[in-house]
Amino acid sequence: MFKGAASTDSALTFDEYQCTGNVETDFPELCALLGVKNIPEVCTKSSTITRSEGVDAEDKQDSPHWSVAQINVELENKNPLSAKKITISGWKVNERIFRVLQKMLPSLSQIASLQLWHAGLTDQMVASLANTLPLCSSLRVVSLEGNVLQDQSFHLLFTESCVLTQLHLRCNRIGDEGARLIGSALSTPTSANKNLVYLNLAFNWIGDAGAAHIAQGLRLNRTLLLLSLANNMIGDLGAAHLAAILVDFPLTHEEIVERRKLTLQRIRARPQSDSVQSPVKVVSEMDHKDTSRKQKESSRKNEKTTGKKETANTKIADIEAEVGNPGKQLAKEDPSRSLNEAESEETEHLLLDKSVYSKDGQLFLPGHKLLTSLNLSGNRITEKSLPLFLNMLEMQEEKGRSLLRLRLQRNLFPEEHPTYLKIEEILALRSPQI
Repeated sequence: MFKGAASTDSALTFDEYQCTGNVETDFPELCALLGVKNIPEVCTKSSTITRSEGVDAEDKQDSPHWSVAQINVELENKNPLSAKKITISGWKVNERIFRVLQKMLPSLSQIASLQLWHAGLTDQMVASLANTLPLCSSLRVVSLEGNVLQDQSFHLLFTESCVLTQLHLRCNRIGDEGARLIGSALSTPTSANKNLVYLNLAFNWIGDAGAAHIAQGLRLNRTLLLLSLANNMIGDLGAAHLAAILVDFPLTHEEIVERRKLTLQRIRARPQSDSVQSPVKVVSEMDHKDTSRKQKESSRKNEKTTGKKETANTKIADIEAEVGNPGKQLAKEDPSRSLNEAESEETEHLLLDKSVYSKDGQLFLPGHKLLTSLNLSGNRITEKSLPLFLNMLEMQEEKGRSLLRLRLQRNLFPEEHPTYLKIEEILALRSPQI
C-alpha cells in the first residue's frame, strides 16, 4: 500500500526542511517536497530480542522480502526518535526516495544499521551513501545485498576514513575487478582501513584473481576480524594467496620504498639533537636489526600473546552473536575498539612496526594476526590446497597467532581427506567456547 503525499508548507523547500529524527514524520514530508506521488508507508516496531544464527548464516542466500513498498523502522524503545535500524527490501528505490533517506540519516542519532536488500541501487546512490556515512555518528552496520552495480562501486563504502565496522555485500555479482577495488580499500602501502571488522562477500563472482586482490588488501590491514568469501569461484591459486598472508611474508619493492620514505620522514621530524646520524645509516640499521634486540622483543611479545589471544577469542564470540542478525545494534560497543587498544603498542604505520625483520636478504612482516575467521566454503578449492592451509595453521601456532575459524566445506575435495581432517582437528582445539 502507498500513502498519499503529506501536506507541507508550500513555501518550504526540500533543502530547507529540518529533519526531526522521527522517520514517520520526516519521510512523508520530504517525499512530498520532492513531488513523490506514491509515498511508501513507514512501518515502525519496537526492538525485540531474536536468537542469533551465528556466522554460519552467511552461507544462506535468503533475504527478507516484502510484497509492498515500505520503510521498516526498528525503534530502540517506544520513543519515535529512537530509530536504530532501517530496512528496505524487495522494491526498487528511485533517486528521489534515496535522496530522502540520505537527508534523514544524519538526524537519526541512534541509527546503527541500514539494510537495503534487493533495492535496485545504482553506483551513484552508493557513492552518495559513502559521502553521507561520516555524518552518521552511530551507524556501524550496512547491508547492501542483491544490488548489482555496473561499476562495482562498493569499495567507496569503506575507505580509510569510513567508520563502518560491518559491511555485508552478498549476492551483488562482484567479480575480480570489484574485488581489486575492495582490496585496495582494505589497504595499500600508503593507506589502510582501520575500522572494518566484518566483511561479507559471499555469493558473488570472485575468482582466483579477485581472491589475490583481497589477499593483497589484507597485507597491511590489521583490523579485519571476519572475512567471508563463501560461495564464490575461488580455486587453488586464489586459496594460496589467502593462505600466504596469514603467515610471515616478504615485503614487496613498493612496500620497501614506502617504508624508507616513512623512516626518513620520521627522522626529519625529530629534534635536531636526535638527528645526528646519517638517514641512510639509520634506515640500514632498521632494516637489519640486531639479533639480541629481536630476541628481547620476541620475548616481550610472547608474554603479551596470551592476553591478546583471549581478547580476540572474546571478541569473535561477541561478533558472532551479532552477525546472525545483521540488524542488531553493534554500535553499542565498537567491536574493533578493544582490539585496537590491545595493539596500541604498534607504530602508526604497519611498515614501521618493530615486528618487521630481515631474513635471507629480505624484509618480512608477520601475517594478518588479527583475522580470526575466514570462510571459503562453497568454492572450487581442491585437495592440492589442503597442505597449504595445514602448514599455515601450524606456522601460526609457532608464532603465537591463531585463526579460530576456517571453513572449507563444500569445495572440490572429499571431506574425509586425511589432511582436511587434520585441519579440522587443529581448529577444534582453537575454537572459543560459545
